[in-house]
Amino acid sequence: MRAIFLGLLLCASTGMAQPLAYVPNERSGTLSVIDTRLDKVIDELPAGSEPRGIAINGERIYVSDQPKNALHVIHTGRRAIERTIKLGESPEGVSLSPDGRTVAVASELANAVILVDAASGRVLATIKTEGRNPEHAVFSPDGRWLYVSAEDASQVDVVEVAKKRQVASIPVGKRPRGIAFTPDGARAYVACELANTVYAIDVRTHSVIAPIPAGSFSNGVAMHPDGRRVYVSNGRAGSVSVINTATNRVVATVAVGQRPWNMALTPDGRKLYVANGRSHNVSVIETATDRRVTDITVGNFPWGVAIR
Repeated sequence: MRAIFLGLLLCASTGMAQPLAYVPNERSGTLSVIDTRLDKVIDELPAGSEPRGIAINGERIYVSDQPKNALHVIHTGRRAIERTIKLGESPEGVSLSPDGRTVAVASELANAVILVDAASGRVLATIKTEGRNPEHAVFSPDGRWLYVSAEDASQVDVVEVAKKRQVASIPVGKRPRGIAFTPDGARAYVACELANTVYAIDVRTHSVIAPIPAGSFSNGVAMHPDGRRVYVSNGRAGSVSVINTATNRVVATVAVGQRPWNMALTPDGRKLYVANGRSHNVSVIETATDRRVTDITVGNFPWGVAIR
């Protein structure tokens, strides 16, 4: 394994490397590193006690550690945690602003979104939200908004980043989870687990324009780079729903592992990587055919995927 990893670094220096997928394993305390060309795990990185949310900025990976109430900054070149930032209680979802300067972390028990300076690790703001137990806080493509989902709510809270405060809330179904924006920022898609429904939201008006029935316990959301399709994992159904954003209808359903959770696409949009928590693996879906092509064994209880 180590030899493969070193070989990958050599390829990276010549511009031949494929994107790497990083998978936080909640019960293993590690990040599995997947070569997306080989679809094989090529390395494991330390990631604290229970890593969950993840975002990537160059050589640095930001990972929430729920029981330690912290955000770890992992340097991929050094293969080590280089900094630990204390946060509010039970941090979960992590996202990076489009300009790469700010990290947003949803802190469940603190009932807040915490903004962190990506370069220095300094906490910039703690923003209280109305919805209880926020799980994801996702930047809009222009960086103006943060959409925040909360497990114990039936709404999406809207934070205006410049003002560092909540300015609106959008009624949706029970237990909103994953969020993804279209590349142009015009719409957002939010999966509501207990409603088995995805809600398409008009970002200009912060209002729902279409409820879309999905699979049982819909939760993770990933947007295709071209904006034409959005993917939703269905935790109880063990599947991924493919939604056409032009019609806001499910056009395909792909079987994956047990308890699929959060997901990520390769930059070219050709492959979708799905973390299957109870199968301890990642399913790879070929987006051109909506076909699962392989499963990759990772650590225990993978929470999600981020791709660099």
